[in-house]
Amino acid sequence: MKIMTEYYLVREADDAHAIVDCDTADAVDLDDAIKVVRQLWQTLDMTPRPDAIPVSDRERCKLYSCKFSAPRILDERPPP
Repeated sequence: MKIMTEYYLVREADDAHAIVDCDTADAVDLDDAIKVVRQLWQTLDMTPRPDAIPVSDRERCKLYSCKFSAPRILDERPPP
């Protein structure tokens, strides 16, 4: 299935949301969509880093959403 992810910044004072970017990806099912979103969040090279990512289907029906509070774990490899 085709999924759409939107990357939000969330202002804590009033819970306002601002869309920073959006992307589409393919997923087999909801579990796979969640894995895709978590992988995207881990590898995003965005400044500022998004606070939340909702996942929708083609009809823009929300399938899943999450807020991120823990720091990303990046694969820090030294240059060759």
